Amino acid sequence: MYDLAWFRANFDRIAERLQTRSNPPNLDGYRTLDKQRRALIAELEGLKAGSNTESAEIGKLRQQGVDTSERQLRMRAINDGIALREQEVKAVDESFREILKGIPNLPHESVPVGSGEADNVEVRRVGEPRQFDFEPKAHWDLGPELGILDLERAAKVTGARFAVYWGLGARLERALINFMLDVHTREHGYTEVLPPFMVNSASMFGTGQLPKFAQDSFKLENTDYWLVPTAEVPVTNLYRDETLEGGRLPVKLCAYTACFRSEAGSYGRDVRGIIRQHQFQKVELVKFAHPDSSYDELERLTADAEDILRRLDLPFRTVVLCTGDTGFSAAKTYDIEVWLPGQNAYKEISSCSNFEAFQARRANIRFKPAKGKGEFLHTLNGSGLAVGRTWVAIVENYQQKDGSVVVPEVLRPYVGTDVIRSETGQAPGLPAT
Repeated sequence: MYDLAWFRANFDRIAERLQTRSNPPNLDGYRTLDKQRRALIAELEGLKAGSNTESAEIGKLRQQGVDTSERQLRMRAINDGIALREQEVKAVDESFREILKGIPNLPHESVPVGSGEADNVEVRRVGEPRQFDFEPKAHWDLGPELGILDLERAAKVTGARFAVYWGLGARLERALINFMLDVHTREHGYTEVLPPFMVNSASMFGTGQLPKFAQDSFKLENTDYWLVPTAEVPVTNLYRDETLEGGRLPVKLCAYTACFRSEAGSYGRDVRGIIRQHQFQKVELVKFAHPDSSYDELERLTADAEDILRRLDLPFRTVVLCTGDTGFSAAKTYDIEVWLPGQNAYKEISSCSNFEAFQARRANIRFKPAKGKGEFLHTLNGSGLAVGRTWVAIVENYQQKDGSVVVPEVLRPYVGTDVIRSETGQAPGLPAT
């Protein structure tokens, strides 16, 4: 969200930059309101000038002993007009703020201009895709064959785009959560927090999910509670309406949550397997940073997320999103994409963004510098990582010809085994097949 005075003063430059976004906002309503406001301000200034003149004349006439009752009636009419115009200006400013709620963040100048995913720019590639001496399988085949992933029973219990993990499949998911949290807290300097998995509408507004993306989230009927689409929402809002000490920035938090998304705009995309689910697990990294250093913090946050993939020895690449592919609230975003041999493609596993003051202004999160008054800080976040997609990447990259999956060395203390084989992961209570 923008500062209204700044937006008004820089409108032409902002409008030009916003045109580089996908589906750029229609600013005709803003222009109409701005024209209306200018006319009201001109009338208001004229009325105030008339009021000052009339007040001076009344003062002179009273000194001369002249009856001023008619002029006082005229003065009241002018003051009534002033009060009315001030209310109208206030109403227009409120309409401005409603419009600003739906206008996306301004892309940073370093973000490449482009219309969509094809225009994203690769900044680095780490590791080489493994060369198999057999045809690698996708996780939606490997998981059920090993007895560690069950999509059919999940569909029976709930519906499409849900998953059940059995045995070592469940343990691998849990191992990844613990491994990520341990690395980020013990080595990257983040403080772990376990937030609620439900949030109120004010929290959803603060990080930019509302009002524009209500259809992408799940709301609990007859309540003001929403299931969290990501830990970004509750963790960022921990400091809503608060002022942090500038000398203590950056504040670095990480959190595990389940995440819930309706995926309203993704029909036909990644329909097989667990790449795109209504419920999935994620470890999120969130930073509250000083505006002067927030882009350095973005580079560090991205490196922290990449470090997990390096330790797991999974091939990946990092791309900077172009203006047309950058999310609503973000000023700049890096996507980290992991190689999935079963699909012969790189798939996003983390999105690391600097929102500058966009979220902080919506959530009223400030910092107090050593001198001067409080100002809005910058917020950042990124997946560190999406757990389910990391699970997929391990199963597909570490698969063996006999159908087993080798557990990455750094995960073995968490999983308790070196290899996942079919005989170790079958669902219990079923007759042998």
